[in-house]
Amino acid sequence: MEFKKCVRCGSFFVTDGEVCQNCMPKDRLERLKFDDYIENNSGNSVDVISIDTGISTRNVNRYLNQNNEQNAIL
Repeated sequence: MEFKKCVRCGSFFVTDGEVCQNCMPKDRLERLKFDDYIENNSGNSVDVISIDTGISTRNVNRYLNQNNEQNAIL
């Protein structure tokens, strides 16, 4: 484990992952909403996804990058 800065709120924490313990529940919920949206609405822009889901463009981009990284591993 290393000292990290939360990508959601900017606080510093020591644990695995990109988000702190306080942000983890919201991040999981947004990720589920994002995954469901992408499964049913492919090909939309980041802005459209953000507006439709209520997820910030910064987090939409982060989730898209995570998907790309996972697909590259497979």
